[in-house]
Amino acid sequence: MISYDEALGHVLAMTEALDVEQADLAQAAGRVLRAPVVAQRDQPPFVASAMDGYAVAGPVTPGARLSVIGTAAAGHSFDGAVGPGQTVRIFTGAPVPEGADRIIIQEDVARTGDMITLGEGPEANRHIRAQGVDFSAGDRVSAPRRLRPADLALLAAMNCPHVTVSRRPDVAIMATGDELVMPGEVPRLDQIIASNAFALKAMAEAEGASARILPIAADTEASLRAVFELAAGSDVIVTIGGASVGDHDLVGPVADAMGASRAFYKVAMRPGKPLMAGRMGQALLLGLPGNPVSSIVCGHLFLRPVLRALQGLGAYPLPTASAALTVDLPANGPRTHFMRATLGPGPSITPMAQQDSSLLGVLCAADALMIQPADDPGQQAGAQMRYIAL
Repeated sequence: MISYDEALGHVLAMTEALDVEQADLAQAAGRVLRAPVVAQRDQPPFVASAMDGYAVAGPVTPGARLSVIGTAAAGHSFDGAVGPGQTVRIFTGAPVPEGADRIIIQEDVARTGDMITLGEGPEANRHIRAQGVDFSAGDRVSAPRRLRPADLALLAAMNCPHVTVSRRPDVAIMATGDELVMPGEVPRLDQIIASNAFALKAMAEAEGASARILPIAADTEASLRAVFELAAGSDVIVTIGGASVGDHDLVGPVADAMGASRAFYKVAMRPGKPLMAGRMGQALLLGLPGNPVSSIVCGHLFLRPVLRALQGLGAYPLPTASAALTVDLPANGPRTHFMRATLGPGPSITPMAQQDSSLLGVLCAADALMIQPADDPGQQAGAQMRYIAL
């Protein structure tokens, strides 16, 4: 049995970044940018008005009267120049006319016909945005990075219609066990509803992967082999259950018989001790426990870092933070414990009273995995504890 850190290290060492492809900007949300993007123009591309008002030249005097000689609106510039005693009606985003160096906001002006009278206290702010104040032609957006909504707006403003992104990892999810039926089916009294695959599929898709749920594999070599064959071409194969050492736990032997090479089996962590990983053809094979909480926690701890590494974001564990423990914590045994917990102000953290690996309701109520190291002697309330946000 190896430590969690060793296990994750083995898994990430088997993970190489996927190749890249071109994507239209409108379809790039959540994708991982793999090549830098260079701005094609300044933003704004001209000196622009930051307010609705009147563009004027030179010093302004309270009570001065100016002649309105034209209008400038967004997308419609004023072609002439503004001289002394003149002004141009201007709207937010419009190019500032030649000669003008200030915008008097419309609230500080009284207009009669084509004449305006300046108020008694024009603002000190000139309300002008310099050309290129946001970014300049040649500025770069670095890679790799996951593209957020604001990133897409920035790339669009840079006049970039296409981006170079990682290919989406293909994840095949395979639940195993005679006790399982899919939601909507009528289970026997000795059966349960398969649930883990839906959490893992959502988790994979949130990390930018394409995920598919394969048919449930029965506890026979023939059924397991048939479903494994359906996973052909995947980048990651995730099995759920059947990875322990019981008489009906056949995932490992069948995978081995089909050419898989296992890097490890059993990890000194809870939940999730019966976890295996290896390679099966070109795919990374992750064998997760069958208990719902164990399976989902292992998905956070192993599957999510793998998918990030596959997309070029680096081979790292999920980020952690620290918070003050609100209760006394008893000593831990030889396995790292990822305790379901809730976060509070401070920040503070409170482990859930029940930590059984079958309790999905407890996991759903948690918003963090609090990490108690192996052989920890116990902690008193107020101690700082590391956690992974969910």
